Amino acid sequence: MSKVWKLILYLGLALIIIGAFIWAPLEPKILKEYTRIFYFHVPVAWICVVFFFIAAYYSFQFLRTRDLLYDAYAKISNELGILFAILATVTGSIWAKVTWGSFWNWDPRETSIFILLLIYGAYFSLRSAVEQEDRRARLAAVYSLLAFVTVPFFVFVVPRIYFSLHPEPVINAQGKIHLEVRQRVIFFSSLLFHTVLYLWLFQMRKTQVKLQMILRQYKEYKMLEE
Repeated sequence: MSKVWKLILYLGLALIIIGAFIWAPLEPKILKEYTRIFYFHVPVAWICVVFFFIAAYYSFQFLRTRDLLYDAYAKISNELGILFAILATVTGSIWAKVTWGSFWNWDPRETSIFILLLIYGAYFSLRSAVEQEDRRARLAAVYSLLAFVTVPFFVFVVPRIYFSLHPEPVINAQGKIHLEVRQRVIFFSSLLFHTVLYLWLFQMRKTQVKLQMILRQYKEYKMLEE
């Protein structure tokens, strides 16, 4: 990413934070000051799904090519996916405390994200349990693809099948969040800029992993020469 784009990204995120606290109006009935969490909770949850999708893509690429670099990319994608799933859970719990009076209520959305954390936590348990590199990569790739099949179900389907206390039906009687114009501007800007930020961080992590793999291959080559 060029310096100009980095500057645009930093300025955009700074303006979003300022706008969330100063410009965008608050939801006056329930959330009030905690309305601002919305502008960061949703982007984090969205990025969590994006990274799980990217992990599934690289897992498929590994099974197709048997290139261990794709396995490494899938691993860091799932690491970031878990990280942002935890952040989504934490920010959602703060919201839940305000709206429901408790940080955790086993609401369908809370239960769904908890199950996803268990599923993807098992991915890393599987990797740590298998020592042989090629076999570990194959098993992890298959598991990652199967795990991602559950993501749309737990994120989009289950919360809409069962009654949920989630703010969508709490804020208004129509069961939808009606955003004022300034709220829409901040929300969609936050979604866009956070997506770009996290994908940039992912790209830097990919470069780091690639360099580590090249260095390891070089060391192995030098050892064979000796």
